[in-house]
Amino acid sequence: MADRVTVIGWDGSPLADAARSALGAATLVAGAAHHLELPEVPENAERVRLGSVGLAARRIAGHRGTAVVLADGDPGFFGVVRTLRAPEFGLEVEVVPAVSAVAAAFARAGMPWDDAQVVVAHSRTLRRAVNVCRAHTKVAVLTSPGAGPAELGLLLEGVHRSFVICEELGTARERVTILTSDKAADHTWRDPNVVIVIGGFVAAAEGGGWIAGREPGAGPRGWALPARAYGGALGEGETDLLRAAQLARLGPRVGDLVWDIGCGSGAFATEAARTGAAVIAVDRSPGSCARTEHSARRYGVQMQIVHGSAPHVLEDLPEPDVVRVGGGGAAVVSAVADRRPQRIVADAATRDAAELIGRDLTEHGYDVECALIQSVELDTRAWTEKERSVAFLLSGRLPDRAP
Repeated sequence: MADRVTVIGWDGSPLADAARSALGAATLVAGAAHHLELPEVPENAERVRLGSVGLAARRIAGHRGTAVVLADGDPGFFGVVRTLRAPEFGLEVEVVPAVSAVAAAFARAGMPWDDAQVVVAHSRTLRRAVNVCRAHTKVAVLTSPGAGPAELGLLLEGVHRSFVICEELGTARERVTILTSDKAADHTWRDPNVVIVIGGFVAAAEGGGWIAGREPGAGPRGWALPARAYGGALGEGETDLLRAAQLARLGPRVGDLVWDIGCGSGAFATEAARTGAAVIAVDRSPGSCARTEHSARRYGVQMQIVHGSAPHVLEDLPEPDVVRVGGGGAAVVSAVADRRPQRIVADAATRDAAELIGRDLTEHGYDVECALIQSVELDTRAWTEKERSVAFLLSGRLPDRAP
C-alpha cells in the first residue's frame, strides 16, 4: 500500500506550497494528460493516466511509495476523493483543494450560486439531470462526453432555457459562451465543461436564502390544498383527499418527470412540481391550460404546459417516470402504459370503468391496486354535511422497476 496519498485539486492557478511539496516527493502521480504535463511532476515518478478512478486506486493501493492524484477543481466535490476513500481500497488520503469547477463557472458568469442546483450528467443520469433543469430556475450541470451541452439542449426541447457554457476552465483554452438551449446542438463543445442552465418565470428570492439550492418546503405548508387555493371549484377527480392519495402513490421526487394528463385546475401538477420533480401538464382545454399556468406562477414552480388531446399529444413527449391520468379513461391509460413509466394512477367514477382500467394495466404487466375513496366535507359550525365525493383510485406499479 502507498505510504502516503495526497489528492491535489488544480484550477489553473499556480500550485500551493503544500501541493508542490507533495508532488516533489511523489513516486507515483495519477492524473489527466494535462495534469501529467505540469512541470512540477517529478521526471522519475511513475505516471498513471486517470481514466477509471477505480483502476487507478488499485494501482495506488499496490504501490510502495508516495502517491499523488491530480484532479481538476475541488476533488472532494463530485470528485475522486469519494472513490479513493472507498473501503475496498483501504486508502487514507490528504486533500489539497482548489476552486471547484462549479464555483469557477459562476464566477466567470458573475452570478451568485447559493440558490443553484448542482447535478452530474453522464450516460446513466443525463435524463434525470435534464429533469432537474426543467424543474428549477438555476442549475449547474457537470457534464461528461456524450452528456454535454448539445445533449442537454436536445432533451430540453419545448422548454426555453439559457445556457452559460464554460469550457476548459483554468486553462489557456478557457471559453465562456452564452446562448439559448435550442442552439446548443449547433456547436461542438470541448471537454471538460460546465453548463449553467437558467430560465423559467420565477426569480430567486431577494437577499438570498438560508440553505443552498432550492429551499425545501417552499410554498404553502401542507399538501392537497383546498379548492380555494386553486381559484375555486375543482374538476372531477381533483378532490383534496383523492389528490393526496395520488401523490402518495406516485411519490414524485427530484429528477423525475411527471405527466399530469387532464390537468384541469393545475392542482395536482402544481403540488407534484412543489416536490422538486419536473412536470408536464396536458389538457385539451385552453382554459385549463391557462388556469394551470396561473397556479404554477402563484406557487413559484416550473412546469411545461401542453395544449392537446390525449393520447395523440403524448407521442412526442419525453419519457415519464410517473403519470397521473386525470382524464381520457382506459384508452389514455393504455397509451401511457405503453411508455412504461414506473407508476401510473387513475381514477374512475364507476366500478365498471375501474375494472376496465385495472384489466388494461394488468395486461401491460403492472401490479394493480384499487381503493374506493369516499370523502365527506363537514361544516364545523353546525357539523352538517356540505359535500360528499366518491371515486375509485387505481394505481399500477411495474414490478421490474425501481420502487
